[in-house]
Amino acid sequence: MNSLRVILNGVTGRMGTNQHFIRSILAIRAEGGVKGAGGNTVMPEPILVGRSEEKLRALAAMGSGIRFTTDLDAALAEPGEAIYFDAQVTSRRVEAVRRAIAAGKHVYCEKPTATTTADACSLYELAKRKGVKHGVVQDKLWLPGIRKLRGLIDGGFFGEILSVRGEFGYWVFAGDEIAPQRPSWNYRKEDGGGIIVDMLPHWRYLLDRLFGEVQSVSCLGATHLRHRWDENGAPYAATADDAAYATFQLASGVVAHFNSSWTVRVRRDDLLTLQVDGTKGSAVAGLRECVTQAAGATPRCTWNPDLENLANHFDAWTRVPDPEVSENAFKAQWELFLRHVAFDEPFSWDLREGAKGAQLAELGCESWAKRAWVDVPELPV
Repeated sequence: MNSLRVILNGVTGRMGTNQHFIRSILAIRAEGGVKGAGGNTVMPEPILVGRSEEKLRALAAMGSGIRFTTDLDAALAEPGEAIYFDAQVTSRRVEAVRRAIAAGKHVYCEKPTATTTADACSLYELAKRKGVKHGVVQDKLWLPGIRKLRGLIDGGFFGEILSVRGEFGYWVFAGDEIAPQRPSWNYRKEDGGGIIVDMLPHWRYLLDRLFGEVQSVSCLGATHLRHRWDENGAPYAATADDAAYATFQLASGVVAHFNSSWTVRVRRDDLLTLQVDGTKGSAVAGLRECVTQAAGATPRCTWNPDLENLANHFDAWTRVPDPEVSENAFKAQWELFLRHVAFDEPFSWDLREGAKGAQLAELGCESWAKRAWVDVPELPV
């Protein structure tokens, strides 16, 4: 069995703790590591990095022999092959990833990789010149609902795909009466917050990978709640967008629209739903489930608001069965990246793909500022 050090920076945050440390790295260790195509096994050996020694010690106690430090430079200076993973706040990511690349570490990080296209492209260029392996988290591609949707696309269920409608979000409490579910920096633009920066990178890889390359964007952002309360109950001004309404034109001819909001109350099947309409049928996918309506099962709807609506429009949909047991989406991609580093197996979700997400977020903000459609050019790298 091969062991591979994994430096987890920002692990004390919500995503770093739950999705990356507990549900990915600890889960992989509990299963005895990750096996490659040749039958060899790699075991991740985590080093937890953060600013709070108390929080790090508590996390390290969840496993056996897990190291931790508040000194990132010391962790990066250790000789030998290692992965550097970054789940810090977005504003700290670029500098830390650059240091890791300079130290010769392979790099895997959360999205967005940067808040500007230039910075995101520079990380890709640095990693390429240094010869280290690199990747970016694109977790939603491994969600069970999205995988079922991908199976329908590959099987030709939709015929010609016409449009995609995405609804994402939920009510994030302001913090005055009920504690918020997300960290306060998410709502401060100066700290790298904002739903456009956070969510448009997700929509970029979903659209690119499933429906066609994004060619142009029209985006309207909004700061609906201008006053929030932080983790300590102190009031602050919300300077970042908490909702975005974006339309995308794809190279395939598909039109896609996504509403993203932290100020919406949920009345739909899931916190994220994608409706795909095609000439032969439609589907609605959530995080785990997916339902379809084939052309032959499509009811004949009649518009008549003068009569009571007796139809239940949810009844004419069929649930897509689960083909297999699904892993946690973050864990599934972690396993692929560990195999990529340890056994040189392919991994296409690299820092250039991450730069595409940063680019779309930046262009979305530009579209909002200009109140105009903005084209999405090829990356300069």
